[in-house]
Amino acid sequence: MAELTTIARPYAEAVARMAAEGNAWGKWSGMLAALAAVSSDPQVADLAGNPAVPGDTVAEIILGVCGDRLDNEGANLTRMLVENKRLVVLPEMARLFEDMKARQEGLLEAHVTTAFELSGEQLSALVGRLEQKFARKVTATQSVDPELIGGVIIAVGDEVMDASVRGKLSEMAATLKA
Repeated sequence: MAELTTIARPYAEAVARMAAEGNAWGKWSGMLAALAAVSSDPQVADLAGNPAVPGDTVAEIILGVCGDRLDNEGANLTRMLVENKRLVVLPEMARLFEDMKARQEGLLEAHVTTAFELSGEQLSALVGRLEQKFARKVTATQSVDPELIGGVIIAVGDEVMDASVRGKLSEMAATLKA
């Protein structure tokens, strides 16, 4: 995974520069999502990995499947990735691009895990506190994990805040063992 990220990052940064120059973040977001979906298909991955199939053929098949969802720049990107045998990085490249797009737009994504489902009002209040803390607009997704016992785990980017009962019990156990 780390290796894919290392390979995908320069491509994502280059696309982000083009998106910023042309104020085309949404266009590139759609094109990368389409390319990531097509390149993730097992049949396309097998075809791209087959040394007997020329790269031009692979690129034309992908372009045909994507159709009008790609413009000339998207088609050129596809051909370059196929030629450099980097098609496998497209899903990670799309993810990195979306992170860059969110930063550009001043958005943060948070994932909230709770022991019990939060009401809309509770989630909105939590999002409001996160927006104050990070001084940015926050969008949140929620999941339920009954093993937390109580409390909440919030993941925002690389930062994880664990205020769950399970987390506190684990900390206590580690302290007692030390």
